[in-house]
This record gives sequence, structure tokens and C-alpha cells, in this order.
Amino acid sequence: QVQLVESGGGLVQAGGSLRLSCAASGSIVRINVMGWSRQAPGKQRELVASITRAGSTNYTDSVKGRFTISRDNAKNTVYLQMNSLKPEDTAVYYCNANVRGWIATRDYWGQGTQVTVSS
Repeated sequence: QVQLVESGGGLVQAGGSLRLSCAASGSIVRINVMGWSRQAPGKQRELVASITRAGSTNYTDSVKGRFTISRDNAKNTVYLQMNSLKPEDTAVYYCNANVRGWIATRDYWGQGTQVTVSS
């Protein structure tokens, strides 16, 4: 089994910054793509950013230029630096990882961390 534990959420004023972290642990052989998604009340979950093991990144248009995803492969950890936050960024943020285990490769999700941006 693999566990993903997120941290770093909280309440911030518009224009502020937060840094989310997500550490993976357990039966890990190799982590492939890692990413962050978010879900606001009454809305579907959307992919915010993703990063390959080699460091290639992808962002949804609404966060380009404001959010930066990075990872530390030695620590099995992915980060999301969020700058110039807007009230519409308010959501529960989830990390996910595509993990190759000893038996199979599958996707795992964290429990989510709340980000609230006040206007």
C-alpha cells in the first residue's frame, strides 16, 4: 500500500501565497507522474498541475504564471507553490501519484487539504 499525505493548506488573503506539500510513503518502486487537483464546492474536481519524473510540467490555464509544481524524487514528494492567490482558487486540493509497486502500477490520492482565499 501507498499513502499520500498533504500539508500546507490554510487561509490566506487574496494576493498571498501558500506552498502545498505531498509526501508518498509505502511500497514504492518508482513514482511516475505526480499532480495536484482541486475541487471547489458544487464543482467537479479539476487537474491543476502535473509533473513527470523527469520534470516536465503541465498546468491548467487559470493557474499558469501563478502556480509552480515541483518534486523531489529522492523524498517521493511533490510541491505546489501558489502565488497571487485569488478567491476563485478556494478549494480542497488533492495530490495524486501514479506509483509502480512491487505487484502493480496504480494511481493513489491524498486525503485533501483545504485552501481558502479571502477577498
